This record gives sequence, C-alpha cells and structure tokens, in this order.
Amino acid sequence: MLDNMERGTICIEDIEIGMRRYLRKEVTDHDIALFAEVSTDRNPVHLDDAYARDTIFEGRIAHGMLTAALISAVIGEQLPGHGTVYLGQTLKFMSPVRPGDMVYAEVQVREIDHSRRRVTLDCHCAVGDTVVLKGEALVLAPSRKFD
Repeated sequence: MLDNMERGTICIEDIEIGMRRYLRKEVTDHDIALFAEVSTDRNPVHLDDAYARDTIFEGRIAHGMLTAALISAVIGEQLPGHGTVYLGQTLKFMSPVRPGDMVYAEVQVREIDHSRRRVTLDCHCAVGDTVVLKGEALVLAPSRKFD
C-alpha cells in the first residue's frame, strides 16, 4: 500500500521555504526480501525470524537504508521531483521499522540558494508517533531555465 502526494517536478523558481511533501508506505516482507537482493545485504536480522528474536530488536527489522530510500522517493518524485540531483544526505536512525509497519516519510524545505539551485531539506520518517529516521538532504533542483 502506497499513499503519496502528486508526483512531478517543482522547479527552483517555484520552491518556497516550508514547502513539504510526503508519502506513506507499508513495509512488507517482500520489500525487505527485494532490498536484500538488490543491496546484497542479507544480514539475518532482516531475513531470519529465529535469529532476529535473539537480537536487541527482538524480531526482524527492515534495512535502515530501505527506510531512507523512502526519503529519496519523496525527493525524486515530488520535492523537487523529476530532474533533481542528490548532492548529500545525513541520516540518524532512531528506531527500527518492522515488517508491516506503515512508514510516513516527509521532506520540508529549510533553505534555498537560488543562485546555485541548491535546496536543503529537513527529512524524517515516522511509524505512528515514533520518529524512526531524521536528517537533512542537499539537492540540486531542476530549473525552467535549463529545460
């Protein structure tokens, strides 16, 4: 299940401080298995129930970078959207995401450097009221001048 705002592009000329976009996605067992396959990160804490029960998490968890990829999806699909170039990302993982969790991923514009087309975004992911990831992204936004 995926719930998100409209996809597309917001050019640097139209971006404003405080703008925000989000998506909601349920993280499934299938998502975790696919991420393990693509990333080659097959840590058993993500894939093996018996192993994961004996860890500090007391059960399987999604890859942290799978959760972070939801931030990437918001940036690449919504704000700024298509044509955006990632320049940097900081992340702090606050709490695990488990199979079946509904993750809310949001970005909000904090700073804009129009002359360099740079946008700094505050980012976070939450499961219910629990923030599971937070950080910031620096991106090069698309511009109508370069269409």
